[in-house]
Amino acid sequence: MRMVDLIEKKKAGLEHSEKEIHFIINGYVEDKIPDYQMSAWMMAICFQGLTQKETTILTKEMTYSGEILDLSSIQGIKVDKHSTGGVGDKTSLVLGPLVGACGVPVAKMSGRGLGHTGGTLDKLESIPGLKIEIKKEDFIKQVNDCCFSIIGQNKHLVPADKKMYALRDVTGTVACIPLIASSIMSKKIAAGCDALLLDVKYGNGAFMKTKEEAKKLAQMMIQIGKSLGKDTKATLSNMTQPLGYAIGNSLEVKEAIETLLGNGPDDLLQLCLQSGAQMLIQAKKAKSIKEATQMLKNVIDNHKAFDVLCQMVEAQGGNVEYICHPELFKKAKEIIPIHSLEKGYVKDLKAKPLGLVSMKLGGGRASIEDTIDYSVGLVLNKKIGDYVEKDEILLYVHTNNGLSEELRAEILNAYIIQDEYIEKPILIDEVL
Repeated sequence: MRMVDLIEKKKAGLEHSEKEIHFIINGYVEDKIPDYQMSAWMMAICFQGLTQKETTILTKEMTYSGEILDLSSIQGIKVDKHSTGGVGDKTSLVLGPLVGACGVPVAKMSGRGLGHTGGTLDKLESIPGLKIEIKKEDFIKQVNDCCFSIIGQNKHLVPADKKMYALRDVTGTVACIPLIASSIMSKKIAAGCDALLLDVKYGNGAFMKTKEEAKKLAQMMIQIGKSLGKDTKATLSNMTQPLGYAIGNSLEVKEAIETLLGNGPDDLLQLCLQSGAQMLIQAKKAKSIKEATQMLKNVIDNHKAFDVLCQMVEAQGGNVEYICHPELFKKAKEIIPIHSLEKGYVKDLKAKPLGLVSMKLGGGRASIEDTIDYSVGLVLNKKIGDYVEKDEILLYVHTNNGLSEELRAEILNAYIIQDEYIEKPILIDEVL
């Protein structure tokens, strides 16, 4: 079997066999297939696609290219959640404690942010002392003790994906639905969960720009999960504007804390309640969305969810005082208000440009080697559907290096204001 023949086969739009996909993935992981041939094959996939069967086989081969995490010693049905990424998406910091407080183990592996989307690990590391790399036995014990842990992705899991993703990032092959689906699902299956909820986002702040693209990706991942024995569901959620009000690492942690105490933004709370309810049903802790939602509201009201976050932070070496007293987080040197140049209703609030502004302030990475400034970011004052007067504050910029006129213009250009009233957008469109 020759790689060049398999490239030609996919270029012609023909279907690969299981044996052929095994040859490609195994050969690439063992450095028998060079980057330039793998790039050509993945580019052919971008143009010709993969069938559902091919994508499932590819996911399986990627999953078993490395270690499979055995979480069988964690009691109960282990439910994981994955978001396809967005701006201001601190959902895991709220959802994990909520679901864990209801007695469902959440053993989560997360990644870092790159570009305009923030990473859960970066947000957690804004908590002084918190470690995202802990021993497997400590990870399992922690989940058994308090039902919640988030750690960094195990470097031995899915080595095929690590190599392929690095290559996709520099060859223009990231935005390809079969490659996205196999990348996400291989990591999640290798991470050992029993059931998985996918939050597939669409809009200008997400990788999927339209609801139709997001639905296609979600359906493909659901079928992969079912074929490989995982209970997999998905929500389609709108990322045309940032989630919540805070964008930036410690700012988002503080907003997550407020949400667990019942004082957070309504859109973030509603997303977590709807997603959490699905997870409780998947874990067989509730029989209906109504029952599950009430369970989640109860653990907010009695502060059990907040307590789970505190236990998780303490178990992973973090300073719990910062959770109990969020005012301890390091603040940026300047907080600069951005005033509206016109009056009217906010028609559109482009998430991606605001995510990029936060990154340029130091709150994200343009490359994986960049250092994060945990204190910087943006806090919104107006969102879609809100009325704003001329000179009223649209948002606040938290910065340690001032604010250039270029960044100020990027912020103002992210807001589209009109005279006519506009409804606030629906956050979750569909559950699959």
